[in-house]
Amino acid sequence: AFLIESVLITFLLLMFGEIMPKIYSNQNARRMALRAATPMAVLNAIFSPLSKILVKSTAIVSQTKNHQHSDLSMEQLGEALSLTADTPEQDKDMLEGIIRFGNIAVEDIMCPRVDIVDIDIKASYKEVLATIVESGYSRIPVYSGTNDNIKGVLYSKDILPHIDDADNFRWQALIRPAYFVPTSKKIDDLLREFQENKVHLAVVVDEYGGTAGLVTMEDILEEIVGDISDEYDDEQPNYQKIDDHTYIFEGKTLLTDFFRWTDIDEQELEDITEEAETLAGLVLEIKGEIPKRGEKISYRHYTFEVINADKRRIKQLKVTF
Repeated sequence: AFLIESVLITFLLLMFGEIMPKIYSNQNARRMALRAATPMAVLNAIFSPLSKILVKSTAIVSQTKNHQHSDLSMEQLGEALSLTADTPEQDKDMLEGIIRFGNIAVEDIMCPRVDIVDIDIKASYKEVLATIVESGYSRIPVYSGTNDNIKGVLYSKDILPHIDDADNFRWQALIRPAYFVPTSKKIDDLLREFQENKVHLAVVVDEYGGTAGLVTMEDILEEIVGDISDEYDDEQPNYQKIDDHTYIFEGKTLLTDFFRWTDIDEQELEDITEEAETLAGLVLEIKGEIPKRGEKISYRHYTFEVINADKRRIKQLKVTF
C-alpha cells in the first residue's frame, strides 16, 4: 500500500505540479508572463535585501579562505614534503621541483653565454656542417659580428635535405627567427609560451639587450623530472666524487645541481647564494675576485680549491666539507 501511495503521489505531483503548468504556459506564454510579473516583482522587493546579504557573506567567506591558503609559502610546502618519509626519493624530488617551479627564473637554469655553441652568419656551409656534427645540437643560434647580435636559429633538420649540396649553398636562407626572453622571466610562464608558440629554444637577454645565455624546453622540464638524458648527453654527470666529503666540479655547475648531488643543505650557504647561480659564482661571492689556480678559499667548514682557472673565469674546483 505504501509503495502504491508513493508512486501515485509522485505521478500527481509531476503531472499537475510540473508537466501541466509547463504545457499551459508554453501555449499561453504572453498571458502567463503578464500574470506572473506582479507577484515576481513583489517577491523580488521582499527578498532582495536578504539576497544581497547572502551574496556579500559568501564573498567574505571566499576571500577569507583564499587568504588562508595564500599564507602557506613554498618553503612551508617544501618542509611538509620533507616530513613524508614514506615517499620514494625520486617522487619526492619531482614534487619538490613542482613546488619551486613557479619561483625559478630563466637565469637560474640557462646555459650561460660562454658555453653557447653558435655559428657566424658569414661561416661557410662546410663550417656549418662541421659545427652541427661536432656539437650534436638540433638547434644552433646564428650571430652577426658578435653573439650579442643573434640573427636567428638554424635547425639541423632544415639542413638535412641539403646535406649533399655544394659548398656554396646559401644556408642562411634556412635561418628561423629567434625567440628572445629576459633573464627575469619565470620558467612556468616560459613553458606556456613555448607550448603556445611551438618553439623549444629561447635566447636569454640581459637588461642591456645583450645575450646572457640560452634556455631550452629540456632545461625547463628537468626542473621537474630531473636530468633528461639523450644520445648527445654524457654518460656521467659533470663532477667527480673523490669520497663522501670531497668532490671535483666544473665551475659552471649550477648551485641547484651542486646541492642535489652532494646532499648539502642549501640553507647552510643561503647568505652567500642570493646573487650566485653557479659554483664559480659562489666562490667569487666569497673571494670577491677571480682566484688563482691552486688557491684555496675557505668558508665555514667548506674549502674550495681552484684546480683550473684563467683570467676570465673559474673552470674547475675541488670542494671539501
